[in-house]
Amino acid sequence: MTSLSLLLWIAGGIFLQVATYLVIVFWRHWLDYQNLQGRAAALDLPATVTAPPEDEAPAVAAWQGYRTFRVARRVVEDVAHSICSFYLAPEDGRALPHFLPGQFLTFRLDVPTTTGGTEQIIRCYSLSDAPRADGYRVSIKRASPPPACDVPPGRSSGYFHDQLEVGGLLQVRAPSGHFHIDRSEAPVVLIGGGIGITPMLSMLEWVLAEQPGREAWLFYGVRNGREMILKSRLESLAAAHPNFHLRVCFSNPLPEDVAVRDYQHRSRVDVHVLRMQLPLKPYHFYICGPTPMMEGLVPALEDWGVPDSRIHFEAFGPASIKRRSAAQVTASAASGAAGVVVSFAKSGKELNWQPGSASLLDFAEANGIAVNSGCRAGGCGSCQTTIAAGEVSYSQAPDFDPEPGSCLLCVCTPKTNVTLEA
Repeated sequence: MTSLSLLLWIAGGIFLQVATYLVIVFWRHWLDYQNLQGRAAALDLPATVTAPPEDEAPAVAAWQGYRTFRVARRVVEDVAHSICSFYLAPEDGRALPHFLPGQFLTFRLDVPTTTGGTEQIIRCYSLSDAPRADGYRVSIKRASPPPACDVPPGRSSGYFHDQLEVGGLLQVRAPSGHFHIDRSEAPVVLIGGGIGITPMLSMLEWVLAEQPGREAWLFYGVRNGREMILKSRLESLAAAHPNFHLRVCFSNPLPEDVAVRDYQHRSRVDVHVLRMQLPLKPYHFYICGPTPMMEGLVPALEDWGVPDSRIHFEAFGPASIKRRSAAQVTASAASGAAGVVVSFAKSGKELNWQPGSASLLDFAEANGIAVNSGCRAGGCGSCQTTIAAGEVSYSQAPDFDPEPGSCLLCVCTPKTNVTLEA
């Protein structure tokens, strides 16, 4: 046998081995494929890749301006009949954009006046439910005048409670706001004082539906059981979700309120309660409530050592809770504003800025300059004004994002000489 013949025999043997191996591999894959097809048929599953279902269509875009909504349902939520939930459905029947839990809706209301006409006012109310494609929910407390004070009750909340029935129509701007829960897996502590529970409810419902494995705590503070809302709903959620811990605080319980059954702590929600209950973990804190609670709790969390980046809060109305980390910046900005001239182009006025003024809106009104306004807290955008020249500064980011070249007068002050189209 020549060397060439030997080489051919060796090459042929190698080829035969490779071919045999490929046939065996193909046969095994074929058997696996047939087995998978059989299992799919038994489970009534499709054996081929199909197009994404319709409910996974691209997200619905937020609408511009105001959209008409109808009150589909009203539900009184508390024993005192002071809080009512309004379920809103779009009048056009089209799908709604999802919102970030914690955001709010802005309403343009035509409120009756004592003279028989109406006055248009703008108000913002937090969404109190998890995102749904067919409707929104807001839960609104009737704002009563302070005791022994000659101040009228809340006009917008009174309108909702007394004038708005099922079938009534509302003009609503798309959900907005920078106060919303993050989508990480970090443990979270939700703190709601009084009607400040509403954005916490939205966050909680979303977490339990979308992230059931995420550790969540809810500290809910009210004076007594007559002011608590959605008690049975919260208790059922706590019973159904082992990662959710509900802690109710009554600062002034009634005789019929029973400890443990109705509440866990006889106190306001403060850092002492949190330190007693919470294990040492890197929690994110989300807080909403009346100004006294916020003014005490936010600095106390900072003193406890909670990083600034893990404290998220929203105060009622025009209240502004300043972080200590921003205090020096705010102070220097205020002192640097001395000598600044504010020009109101339409009104034809040039005025020396007074550093003690809370905002450009307050400054304008104090000098007889009329400016549209609503929430006075940087949420509704009603006071948005074009800046013709100069710069302004914000002590904290507003919830409403002003258009480029404009500002929200209610939450900013002049940084330099500034000319405003007002």
